[in-house]
Amino acid sequence: MSGDEIEVPKELREFMLERAEETTLGQKNGAKRQFRYGNLHIREYDDKFIVHNDKIDPRKDPVGHLVCDAPEILIGLACSIFGGSEIAKKFLNNNKTKKSTVTATFLSSIIAGYVGYIVTKKIKNYLK
Repeated sequence: MSGDEIEVPKELREFMLERAEETTLGQKNGAKRQFRYGNLHIREYDDKFIVHNDKIDPRKDPVGHLVCDAPEILIGLACSIFGGSEIAKKFLNNNKTKKSTVTATFLSSIIAGYVGYIVTKKIKNYLK
């Protein structure tokens, strides 16, 4: 749980906002379900709710939400695209087979994207 989240034990109070909508938008982080009510993001677990407030509602402005609330996803995607394209260029310049180029591009994209995501998430959490 990060510093800007509030944990509400279910035994303390079973709650759910009347107009909160169940959503697939957002990282579930192991939650059974998640809900949104404006900028409020609620994750439901077996024994608790975890609640935090996003700066931007992703249902209204998905790109703004990624930039302000989840930059690690954008950085991960950028690293994936850049890493994969650089490996593909190296393989194509060395006249490797199409199969080995596709495999190397795919694997390097996954690794570069994951590293970019993790590093950005750690920096984001450190700056909080």
